[in-house]
Amino acid sequence: MILLFSFLESSFPPSSCKLQKKFNLNGIHRPGDVILGGLFEVHYSSVFPERTFTSEPDQPNCHGFDTPGFRHAMTMAFAIDEINKNSKLLSNVTLGYSLYDNCATLEIGFSAALSLASGQEEQFWLLENCSGTPSVVGIVGDPFSTFSIAASSVLGLFKLPIVSYFATCSCLSDRQRFPSFFRTIPSDAFQVRAMIQILKHFGWTWVGLLVSDDDYGLHVSRSFKSDFLQLSGGCLAYSEILPWEDHRNEYKKIVDLMARSTARVVIVFALQIHLIHLMTEVVKQNVTGLQWIASEAWTVVGGLHTPEFMPFLGGTLGIAIRRGEIPGFRDYLLKINPEEQNSANNMVMQFWEDTFHCRFSADWLEDGGTLCTGEEELRKAETELLDVTELRPEYNIYKAVYALAHALDDMLHCVPGRGPFTGHSCATLQKLEPWQLMYYLEKVNFTTPFGDQVFFDENGDALPIYDIMNWLWLPDGSTKVQNVGEVKMSVFKGEEVTLDESKIFWNFKSKEPPTSVCSKSCPPGTHIARKRGKPVCCYDCIPCSEGKISNNTDSLECTSCPEDFWSSPQRDHCVLKRTEFLSYHEPLGICLTTTSLLGTFICTVVLGIFTYHRSTPVVRANNSELSFLLLVSLKLCFLCSLLFIGRPRLWTCQLRHAAFGISFVLCVSCILVKTMVVLAVFKASKPGGGTNLKWFGAMQQRGTVLVLTSIQAAICTAWLVSSSPTPHKNTQYYNDKVVYECAVGSTIGFAVLLGYIGVLAFLSFLLAFLARNLPDNFNEAKFITFSMLIFCAAVWAAFIPAYVNSPGKYADAVEVFAILASSFGLLVALFGPKCYIILLKPERNTKKAIMGREATKP
Repeated sequence: MILLFSFLESSFPPSSCKLQKKFNLNGIHRPGDVILGGLFEVHYSSVFPERTFTSEPDQPNCHGFDTPGFRHAMTMAFAIDEINKNSKLLSNVTLGYSLYDNCATLEIGFSAALSLASGQEEQFWLLENCSGTPSVVGIVGDPFSTFSIAASSVLGLFKLPIVSYFATCSCLSDRQRFPSFFRTIPSDAFQVRAMIQILKHFGWTWVGLLVSDDDYGLHVSRSFKSDFLQLSGGCLAYSEILPWEDHRNEYKKIVDLMARSTARVVIVFALQIHLIHLMTEVVKQNVTGLQWIASEAWTVVGGLHTPEFMPFLGGTLGIAIRRGEIPGFRDYLLKINPEEQNSANNMVMQFWEDTFHCRFSADWLEDGGTLCTGEEELRKAETELLDVTELRPEYNIYKAVYALAHALDDMLHCVPGRGPFTGHSCATLQKLEPWQLMYYLEKVNFTTPFGDQVFFDENGDALPIYDIMNWLWLPDGSTKVQNVGEVKMSVFKGEEVTLDESKIFWNFKSKEPPTSVCSKSCPPGTHIARKRGKPVCCYDCIPCSEGKISNNTDSLECTSCPEDFWSSPQRDHCVLKRTEFLSYHEPLGICLTTTSLLGTFICTVVLGIFTYHRSTPVVRANNSELSFLLLVSLKLCFLCSLLFIGRPRLWTCQLRHAAFGISFVLCVSCILVKTMVVLAVFKASKPGGGTNLKWFGAMQQRGTVLVLTSIQAAICTAWLVSSSPTPHKNTQYYNDKVVYECAVGSTIGFAVLLGYIGVLAFLSFLLAFLARNLPDNFNEAKFITFSMLIFCAAVWAAFIPAYVNSPGKYADAVEVFAILASSFGLLVALFGPKCYIILLKPERNTKKAIMGREATKP
């Protein structure tokens, strides 16, 4: 029992307690076997009497009758009345109630909660047969988060269940601080996430936040700031606290800030009184063009639907408590009559006086007022009480009462010996402890007549669901708050938003939802670059660099394309890189192929000419066999250039350099041997030089060519075996192209192959150069010198640096050009003069002419 009692020493027996103080509370009571308590806001203000030190302060006086709050209290009374008539729920048990008015004042609300827990009887007997109003086993309320925090902090120590229908502070989900707190309204944590889902749906990432100066507002502010960025990437343009009192200067500063801000969406977590103060200043400054987002605390409040405010608040979107239907509730309300209530139920009399503008006190007549008779017809009265079309908090109250009733019913169905408590015992109504009822309340699970399932999670929160409402400003000046969707929690998908956008009224000339962003979305192909010192949703859009893309809106960074891909011109997708190699289908490849085939054709023609004239002196001179072999090697040189054209493959990469190296060594070897033969013949023509020719017979010449060519073949074989050339996709030359080339494998092997050709060519050039001044009848040395000069100086000296510095296909083109130029140089220099004599000067194709013995004709 809460310590509001003291043991009496004289006037009462020692087995009783007396209240130290009795609170003067406004309430309604009904006796029963089990009493449920309720806390409601029936008046929305209070006046505290002046405090003195000479006397005990009086209780504050409540003012401003709140008809919707009275309807909330009547909802609980109706639910209990309905349960008592239900034979299937709590049969043989009559529920009673004690409902108190908190007057929207923390002191009164807290006092009422303590009174419900302790009882209001002055004397309390500590015996089982004690008389008087029993304390409650559960409380429905308080509607305010701050009030619920205060009450739950104390009553939670005694595990007295409190089921709130309107307190939304997420802090109340802390089971360590508030172990006995439950609620049938979603917490602010879900309300915040629901709001964020609406903002996310419309792409509003730059908003202003206004909250009330209480636990409700401060907790919402912290939660919203952290979740808004995390869940939707949005940020706050400003966040302000609305004072409770009408501080004009404070509200003026807030509205000035709203007017200057670029945020077009304003979210308000506050109560009606805050909105009235705020909108008064908004109207005064004529701040238009804002989209208002309402919390559940003021979404369906009718006090703001005035001709003064609606030009500014029209089109407001808000979330509201789930609407429900309570059959028979309106008929119950119509039966309310003060004559049927006893003197303790003065709340009904206050409603009657407020509705019919009369008083039950005769003193009222002296001031010219009307006396209430109790026979006034409620059905004909203009009162909010009978408006049961939007039962939202009422539906939560209805569910809260039934949750407590079902918990009691489950408790009474406990089978002795199978109970959940010590020794498998069960709780009884006679010795019921609050914590025992809380055990069953945690496990309650039922479905309302409206079809909603009611149960509590491990934090005492009910299944979260909100209706999305829109304020429609009608042409006749009236306002309609219409349902345009819902947001609910899904186990698998999280918060789900369902919106019928065709029904939404937008209070803008465009009749379209506004845009509220600090920076416009970065399109695909760009990425976000944060502005220093600005919120995270204020940024610049920077185009992706080459080779990187972003295919989503508002990408934080660009992603690199895969190796074989490159960014499109728009940088929004990757495209396959263009491939490059020396192709047969491009002009360069066609020219080189044609030139190669032309050289092969000329070699074939020359070979045919030499074969046809093989018995003539010009062909037979200086070993005709070497000439034929040289023509064949030149033909191979022309043909091997074709291996450098076309897409590189393994076999072409391996064959191209081997064929090129062996063909050229065969060619140069023939030239070297021919040069050596020229020198040997020249020396043999001198006295005593005949012995030199024995070393340069036909067999020696063939053998020399074979040995020199075999060395190159061995080099190529070793190269191919150790580190064979392979096809390679080179992405280093160009960013947007893949160059197909042959990787040489071993650079040393390639260098040795070229070096060997160079050594043989240099030797041939050196020997031919030494023989350049021989008599004219040995003038083939001059042609060899000239051909080697072309081969070494003009071609290969230029080829190597050009090859090294040419990227991609141009390296192959340079190598092909060098091969063709060398081959044509050798072909023309060595066989051009002979073909000229054979075809055009046959008279010089005689032995005498060749030997220089033909007499010169006068």
